[in-house]
Amino acid sequence: MKVMDKMKIQKLGETRHIIDEKKILQSLNFPFCVHLETSFKDNRYVYLLLPFIPGGEMFRHLHRQKRYDERLSKFYGAQILLAFEYLHHCDIIYRDLKPENIVIDVDGYLKLTDFGFSKRITNRTYTVCGTPDYLAPELLVQKGYGKSVDWWTFGILLFEMTAGNPPFQAKQLMRICRNILCCKYMMPQFFSNDLRHLIENLLQPDVTKRYGCRKEGISDLKDHSWFNDISWLNILNRQVTAPFIPTVKGEGDSSNFGRFQEVRIEVAMKDYLEKEFEEF
Repeated sequence: MKVMDKMKIQKLGETRHIIDEKKILQSLNFPFCVHLETSFKDNRYVYLLLPFIPGGEMFRHLHRQKRYDERLSKFYGAQILLAFEYLHHCDIIYRDLKPENIVIDVDGYLKLTDFGFSKRITNRTYTVCGTPDYLAPELLVQKGYGKSVDWWTFGILLFEMTAGNPPFQAKQLMRICRNILCCKYMMPQFFSNDLRHLIENLLQPDVTKRYGCRKEGISDLKDHSWFNDISWLNILNRQVTAPFIPTVKGEGDSSNFGRFQEVRIEVAMKDYLEKEFEEF
């Protein structure tokens, strides 16, 4: 159950996000996305009731294992790719992909959760939102963006899962943003050539050249050599044995969930970004 304080929602300007999240969750019907069971409210709180996914957040497992081998990253990446294909077909952009927003079920399969930044669009949007390490360059320069931002974050996730850390990380927000705008990062030597090629074409600052955004669309990704051994239909039907199965002691076991501090960029960052990156 997601419990949200009405006063805090109003104070943080999150009202539109919560309404959009509820509507989107109500409409979802896909194996790799959570859905809304029901919702209600009282004088102080708003409640969203979601399925309980006992395997916990990917963030916690990735932190424990330090990094994933490419087989596991590929298994997870295939499911995220299919989830984005479904969402984009519904004209929904997700905008907040990161290990904290991915949960693992008892069979080792994924579900995207936290649709607070998701939005239905038919053209472009201009809202600055997301998590610093995952922000796409076109979002930072505030000239409008579309589904392209999700494919950028997909590249970040593949990198972080396999390397153990995101490519543009830095101690200061300003440095993270500059690294993103300059596309300045180092690819680990242990990445396979196929993975390197895929990430390079996802972390492509030129949206017209970014995989997932070109005229070939999703085929650039599904037909990529890194995914050669993936059966998309078998993944969709959950017929592939997961390389990693989380330990779940029984129904209602919440031991796989931990506390973490997340950093999100809101609309309030707009003036800051305009000032700091006006030269771009």
